[in-house]
Amino acid sequence: MSWLMLKPNVVWALAGVFAILIAASLLVVVLKARAPQKDFSELVQRIKSWWIMITVFTVAIVLSRNVSIVFFALISFLALKEYLSLIPTRRADRRIMFWAYLTIPIQYYWVGIEWYGMFIIFIPVYAFLYLPTRMVLIGVTDRFLAAAGSLHWGLMMTVFCLSHVAFLLVLPTAGNPVAGGAGLVLFLVFLTQFNDVAQYTWGKLFGRTPIVPSVSPKKTWEGFAGGVLTTTLLATVLAKYLTPLNLPEAALAGALIGAGGFIGDVIISAIKRDIGVKDSGSLLPGHGGILDRVDSLTYTAPLFFHYVFYLHF
Repeated sequence: MSWLMLKPNVVWALAGVFAILIAASLLVVVLKARAPQKDFSELVQRIKSWWIMITVFTVAIVLSRNVSIVFFALISFLALKEYLSLIPTRRADRRIMFWAYLTIPIQYYWVGIEWYGMFIIFIPVYAFLYLPTRMVLIGVTDRFLAAAGSLHWGLMMTVFCLSHVAFLLVLPTAGNPVAGGAGLVLFLVFLTQFNDVAQYTWGKLFGRTPIVPSVSPKKTWEGFAGGVLTTTLLATVLAKYLTPLNLPEAALAGALIGAGGFIGDVIISAIKRDIGVKDSGSLLPGHGGILDRVDSLTYTAPLFFHYVFYLHF
């Protein structure tokens, strides 16, 4: 898969994303000219980061399938690295980290060779059984359960769940003749990120009733409902260009992405509150770290993948 092999619908969709970025950049210029006394630095930082993220994402998708898989493996690595740097760890656990990181190339190797059977069980079964075995052999039992549970949970979220995005790329083109695997990835990633923006916007405009005040006080039922409805509507519009989903299937996919994205967001928020940090990192100015940017995707990726997989592949 390369630029010349991408379906026209994917090329047009990518062009549309860049058009949105250009419009957002121009809007910031207008806002700064009209209200020079206001501070738009955070908004400028966010848009600059979006330019970088979307450009890198586009290059990875365009170059080749294998480059795309390596790109998503790198995302998993960075997310796991941030996660392990945040959670409390024992000195003895440092010897286990090598094996945790090793699951990333192995998991994405299964993606590359399109071995769904091993892809779906490697981390939930083999890594789940192997890592605590290594921990036992080290012989440190203090806080063993907390250490094993934290490590497994991190692997499931940052490696297993996110690797579903990459596996969308290798699904048979016959299952999605209008846009192939790249179309499915673009549909999922765009709607997941759009849902974050939509829920934030609806919450700012109409938010009155907190939904999980102890975890994320700014999240409201109005923002959640508005975001899910908007994402569902957009999914029904885009589905025929990027996916094999019919109208009812597309609506349900949009609802899954909207609700799943919200849950992924607040789950990572709960972790950060437990640890006592605002952002998971500082890699992306205006956004925080990689975990802050892929939090919603940790839920939407497996939900959307299995939904499409069992319906059309």
